[in-house]
Amino acid sequence: MKYIGVFDSGFGGLTILRGIKKKMPYYNYIYLGDNARAPYGSRSPDLVFEFTRQAVDFLFKNKCEIVILACNTASSEALRKIQQEYLPQNYPDKKVLGVLIPASEEAVVKTINKRIGVIATEGTVKSRAFVREIKKLEPEAKVFQVACPLLVPLVEAGKQNSKLADLMLGDYLKPLLKKRIDVLILGCTHYGLLEKKIRQIIGPKIKIISEAPVVADKLKDYLKRHKDIEEKIGRDGKIIFYSTDLSDKFQKLGSKFFGQKIKNYIAHL
Repeated sequence: MKYIGVFDSGFGGLTILRGIKKKMPYYNYIYLGDNARAPYGSRSPDLVFEFTRQAVDFLFKNKCEIVILACNTASSEALRKIQQEYLPQNYPDKKVLGVLIPASEEAVVKTINKRIGVIATEGTVKSRAFVREIKKLEPEAKVFQVACPLLVPLVEAGKQNSKLADLMLGDYLKPLLKKRIDVLILGCTHYGLLEKKIRQIIGPKIKIISEAPVVADKLKDYLKRHKDIEEKIGRDGKIIFYSTDLSDKFQKLGSKFFGQKIKNYIAHL
């Protein structure tokens, strides 16, 4: 029995898994959160690659057939190297996909004035991965990025509905509004929990690209086109949760991100 693996540096990827599970409830899934070493946003690219490599290794050894990097920092800093170097040498028959390209594709489809905003972690912004992917699809697009280092700690502290969240989001979004963007990518899985507040600040006209529904749609399409992978995945609707830090916090906060109570096991990477 094989699984679809979903990896994130912490809790945010549970929103991606939630979206995938909603779209495809019949498959078996394994989720891995490296919350002992989170956040990844301010880590060096080499360290992000090493942590991501360890996570991918863990998931493949635990019978995953395909792995989704539900972490924008891992997708921007490690995915290409994982796909081009690590997989061919170690797991030539396995696949690893990220969240960044699906969000970029959706933004290009939705924009009218070709002015796209991105809010993300420092690591993702520095990598310019969103800029690179969007420009590949639409060379005339203008991409405006803002790093939001305080949002992940805010959400993980459970303060996404606070006045402090309003103030922070106002500061981060103001420069993008001045650029007359018509699409905003939420370039971190945590930011989905702030979407309502973001909508209140930016108004009704700017389209928001939230990764959970986009990634779910793209993965469903990918599996349709790759029957060799799809046919190996178990269909018992089973989900196993792992984290690198076995604490009450993962179960309490993780349950909020996932939308239902979860129980996790310890993962030694």
